[in-house]
Amino acid sequence: MELYTPVLALALLAALFAVGSVAMSAVVGPKRYNRARLDSYECGIEPTPQPVGGGRFPVKYYITAMLFIIFDIEIIFLYPWAVHFDAMELFGLVEMVVFIATVFVAYAYVWRRGGLEWD
Repeated sequence: MELYTPVLALALLAALFAVGSVAMSAVVGPKRYNRARLDSYECGIEPTPQPVGGGRFPVKYYITAMLFIIFDIEIIFLYPWAVHFDAMELFGLVEMVVFIATVFVAYAYVWRRGGLEWD
């Protein structure tokens, strides 16, 4: 357990700093509220009115987010493979080809279905 003591101490210090910063900004910060400050900011354009329920986002937003996550995870798996490529020899190469082929099939499917076209 003594090996984890510095890590736990650093995590506790970071948590205290984060909570303390938020608490101090609420206590010390200026409290000048006005209508313009409470409105949402849309790049200098007047905000468009939102429906009562908050409105609905098109499915394209979610598909784009899922595609980003898929390819981001693919890159995360490529880094350790690239670092230890020499140690894995032919087995590592075959496994990575299977992995990339699987991701490529998903990419081709999304491409054919029009998921990459932004209307």
